[in-house]
Amino acid sequence: MKHRIIQLGLLLAVLLPVTAVADTAELERGRYLLKISGCNDCHTANYAQQGGLVPEDDWLTGVPVGFQGPWGTTYPANLRLLLNSMDETQWLNYARIERRPPMPWFALRDMTDEDLRAIYQFVISLGPKGEPTPLYAPPEFAVTTPVIDFMPKQLPQ
Repeated sequence: MKHRIIQLGLLLAVLLPVTAVADTAELERGRYLLKISGCNDCHTANYAQQGGLVPEDDWLTGVPVGFQGPWGTTYPANLRLLLNSMDETQWLNYARIERRPPMPWFALRDMTDEDLRAIYQFVISLGPKGEPTPLYAPPEFAVTTPVIDFMPKQLPQ
């Protein structure tokens, strides 16, 4: 019995660091995918304006500035709150649902499950932070928040 306990301890000592390395690699992959996919461009305040030099602790907390176009007004969600409210399976399903403009939902749709899991794990590792952003407003509703105008102008008739 004593030898079994020692064997189990040795096995755990060997496997636990491998798991930690895999988790670190997955988190790094999630960080990388978020950066190159442009998620921070809309979901992190002032990210583009600061050339991507926003502290990671402030990433993905959403922005209360709406994108207004023929579809209505949409807001970049606080992904830190959103992803922390669901499990990984829910995220995999949620990530593949068509969204309103200007969200490039097709980029998430076309990612592999492994890519989406890495993104999920990274966002979860940041922890929840911030406040929810305003909800979608249909075109007939006036909003009182700042907006970026996506209305087409001077289209040929």
